[in-house]
Amino acid sequence: MKSHFEKVRNYLLDLDFNIVSEDEDEGVFWVEKEEDGIKNLVIGCLDPILVMEQFLFEIKNESIEVYKNLLIKNRDIIHGAFVLDESGRKVIFRDTLQLENLDLNELEGSLNSLSLLLSEYYDELIKFSKS
Repeated sequence: MKSHFEKVRNYLLDLDFNIVSEDEDEGVFWVEKEEDGIKNLVIGCLDPILVMEQFLFEIKNESIEVYKNLLIKNRDIIHGAFVLDESGRKVIFRDTLQLENLDLNELEGSLNSLSLLLSEYYDELIKFSKS
């Protein structure tokens, strides 16, 4: 029987992701698909869930407007959401999926959600990172 790690690796390869690095002992992949704007996406197989995190930008000057706009945009994101790291300054896209019943279509949907978010919201993300 395939491990969750192997299953996720095969799905990533089927979806034409470049696996930059992996650590099977830790259950972590670092992947990219630059044509979709995805670079240094961290995927962790943390049984029972798969966690995807993509660092987007760091907030230099805290602004209620930036936080408000990110929360409003969260409503439009199909899968996943904007989150902040423990410092409250790094904005990350994060999504979680159940590993037990994970299939290719479900993983692809989450990854497409990130890609769509990056393409549609690119200008605003750049603006937020500079303000």
